[in-house]
Amino acid sequence: MTDLLYSEEEEALRAAVRDLLADHCDAPGVIARTESDTPYDPAAWKALTEGMGLAGLLVPEELGGQGASHREVAVVLEELGRAVAPVPYLTSAVVATEALLACGDGQLLGKLASGRTVGALAVGLHVAPGGEFQAVRVEDGRLHGELTGIADAVAADVLLVPGDDGGLYAVEAGAVTVTPQVSFDLTRPLATVTLDGAPGRRVGDAEPAVRRALRAGAGLLASEQFGVAEWALTETVRYLKERKQFNRPVGGFQAVKHRLAQLWLEVVNLRAAARGAADALASGGDAEVSVAVAQAYAGPVAVHAAEEALQLHAGIGMTWEHPIHLYLKRAKADSIAFGTAGAHRESLAELVDLQAP
Repeated sequence: MTDLLYSEEEEALRAAVRDLLADHCDAPGVIARTESDTPYDPAAWKALTEGMGLAGLLVPEELGGQGASHREVAVVLEELGRAVAPVPYLTSAVVATEALLACGDGQLLGKLASGRTVGALAVGLHVAPGGEFQAVRVEDGRLHGELTGIADAVAADVLLVPGDDGGLYAVEAGAVTVTPQVSFDLTRPLATVTLDGAPGRRVGDAEPAVRRALRAGAGLLASEQFGVAEWALTETVRYLKERKQFNRPVGGFQAVKHRLAQLWLEVVNLRAAARGAADALASGGDAEVSVAVAQAYAGPVAVHAAEEALQLHAGIGMTWEHPIHLYLKRAKADSIAFGTAGAHRESLAELVDLQAP
């Protein structure tokens, strides 16, 4: 039987990442970054990657990585979700890395594992693991086309671009035009990537690489969503213990207790679903089903938790100075990343041969 409880090593990793993020990604700092031209936090990224080696968790040791598993990555993503950290971890250390692992490109994997090079898979963030993705035209080794909705393209040094010849190409960011799009989640901005005869190096076949990358991205996104939801619940409970109305704590009112109890149940179930997906990806079990279950559940729960936090913080929750809006935007954006909950329910029904009524 699978053990979904956190190991001592995973809890030690969590404590280390949480301490680091407390120093680098405090709420006022993250809000200030979203108002600037550079939403990313290079100091936090450097501390996570060069300081702790976290960008290479999924990369084998012989290629310069840590040789860890998706379970450890899930713990890191829980903490990044709790801090809505503006770093390209999910896109570079998970999605782009998984695509390269499928291709077996050790040279580029080593660079991504060090964290000094940031990679991004040039597939729209909304594309589900089994969904159709755009490819660009390949002529004489040069790439032509436009791709939209690419997460963290602004921070990337190298882009992994699917070509219409079935290949996946590594393209230097300097060879393409990256135009920021208006993004709902300011901590994970989207961009349009325009390729006008950009030179590319074929690293492998696009179809299996993109499928593997999106499946891992969807499965581990659930851990980030759990981090967002857990922060929302914890902060709301803390606030309602302090906030008084009619000379008693607001958290003592029966109706509020019921809402919090319901939310607690949802968040605990989300943790189980997210752990299940991470463990299935790590063990090579029936990952498709576990990922679909996690994503069918995670989006609505994270959004509900952030909405409840916003409402139960009352007036202060509506202000720009309070970080709740960052969590609500991340939860809403995550709910359509790598496919909607509805899309995952449909794919789950097919996977387990459960016909619609």
